[in-house]
Amino acid sequence: QVQLVESGGGLVQPGGSLRLSCAASGFTFSWYAMSWYRQAPGKERELVADISSAADSTNYADSVKGRFTISRDNAKNTMYLQMNSLKPEDTAVYYCNAQRLNYPTYWGRGTQVTVSA
Repeated sequence: QVQLVESGGGLVQPGGSLRLSCAASGFTFSWYAMSWYRQAPGKERELVADISSAADSTNYADSVKGRFTISRDNAKNTMYLQMNSLKPEDTAVYYCNAQRLNYPTYWGRGTQVTVSA
């Protein structure tokens, strides 16, 4: 059974940091490119960052460049998102996503990140 389980969300003050994790099981993690998406209330889900299967390529939304870092550990079947200098506009539910050409796409259930004083 495929599972993507996000953790590490919570309430943090502006300027603070959080590290999200996405633990994968039920599929060959190292074959899949991975992404973090987020969805704020009343807004569409948006891509935050993605990382290739071998971790040799990453991409970031302009809004998080220089503040967030995506990484993965294929030996641990886990992806991470280090979020620094958090802003109130980063408040959202954060989802992890696994994708591979010609294979089903998988989603986690999300973890809430709230940035507020």
